[in-house]
Amino acid sequence: MSTAVNAPTYQNFINGEWSPSVSGETVSSISPANKNEVVGYIQLSTAEDLDRAVQSAKHAQKAWRKLAGSARGEFLYKAANVMEKRLNEIAETMTREMGKTLPEAKGETARGIAILRYYAGEGMRKVGDVIPSTDADALMFTTRVPLGVVGVIAPWNFPVAIPIWKMAPALIYGNSVVLKPAQETAVTASKVIECFAEAGFPAGVVNLVTGKGSVIGQGLAEHSDVSGITFTGSNQVGKQVGQAALARGAKYQLEMGGKNPVIVAADADLDLAVEGTISGGLRSTGQKCTATSRVIVLSEVYDEFREKLMAKVRTIKVGNGLEGDTWMGPCANENQLETVLSYIQKGIEEGAVLLHGGGRPEDPALADGFFVTPTVFDNVNSSMTISKEEIFGPVLALIKVDTMEQAIEAANEVEFGLSASIYTASISNLLTFIQDMEAGLVRVNAETAGVELQAPFGGMKQSSSHSREQGQAAIEFFTAIKTVFVKA
Repeated sequence: MSTAVNAPTYQNFINGEWSPSVSGETVSSISPANKNEVVGYIQLSTAEDLDRAVQSAKHAQKAWRKLAGSARGEFLYKAANVMEKRLNEIAETMTREMGKTLPEAKGETARGIAILRYYAGEGMRKVGDVIPSTDADALMFTTRVPLGVVGVIAPWNFPVAIPIWKMAPALIYGNSVVLKPAQETAVTASKVIECFAEAGFPAGVVNLVTGKGSVIGQGLAEHSDVSGITFTGSNQVGKQVGQAALARGAKYQLEMGGKNPVIVAADADLDLAVEGTISGGLRSTGQKCTATSRVIVLSEVYDEFREKLMAKVRTIKVGNGLEGDTWMGPCANENQLETVLSYIQKGIEEGAVLLHGGGRPEDPALADGFFVTPTVFDNVNSSMTISKEEIFGPVLALIKVDTMEQAIEAANEVEFGLSASIYTASISNLLTFIQDMEAGLVRVNAETAGVELQAPFGGMKQSSSHSREQGQAAIEFFTAIKTVFVKA
């Protein structure tokens, strides 16, 4: 039975106003916990809608960039305050629309608020340096200028934090923004933009256009008046976005896939390692780019670690994220569920030993949702598909090695390089890991899935375009350096 009767319709936000698409078409956003529940209807926008948003942003940016950084920061502070008042509403919408548990959704929303406040403060930091000139009668210095209109293409797995960690620095450094959220979480994105609207941002500085990635996302990448594109999502789509931006000389930033390892050394605190592996790999249903996917364990402790891990995994409660006793929610959509199940089947076919999970839950109450049981494979080697390709689901692959050198080699033996962690008490092990691990984020005695807003974030190899997001490093992407020479 469908529960779509009272589902609201959400419009695009362009030039300070909520407006329907010129197409007149909408598409439903459904709950992954119950495919019969419609969370809301969003606009199926066209290239014409997108162009109107870009032109609005282009016009508004001229005045926005001339405001003092502190004045722009005040708008971000106001948006943070509005979002704080609406935290529970936004978090509940996120859980209904994307599936992660309510505590996780609340935590993510709180993180979005913290990001806004962090970047509000960036409006008072320096934007250049004085450089000695060879001319004694001259002054030479650098300053930073905004790019112009920035297109933000955001994924569904962090529908509050990721758009905000892109939008907040773009805005504080004087750019205007057009946000294209994932269709699966466009209702949550609308709630976020409502906070910016209520905060009183000048018309056109912040815009929202929903619709298909092939139309709106690719349209942003190809639009001649969009000066920068920041994207988080799959490698396949990211490369299309990057190529389109490169073809016309626009600046682009891509954060893409990961196949993140945790190494468990012989001297590791195994209980801590188990907790970190489960939290890093299975929380949020494994739908994090930094999620633990490969668990590389030294042979001396392999059996004991596996036993402790399985004891914990068997206790995980799968269910609707709004229910208090649920530890793991559903996959975000049906396609993702089918992808996860197909990888599990490949693991079985290629000879990995299925220790737990591997299919849909037996509970009939979960039959209408996109649920999968947490899955653990044993006897995995580096040639198997499940140890090479990103699954983006709650699947752990256990890999046994005999030496730390083999562990590092196995950890690096993939095309990705986003995050990695090690559990060890040895200074030698951790120093070797820090030096030799080919990843943009390395963590010691902590899970792979941990990103702090004040620190640079980004990957190596095929995980990114080698730029960095968050922290003060964000200024590198969202601005250009201007060198100034003044002759007396």
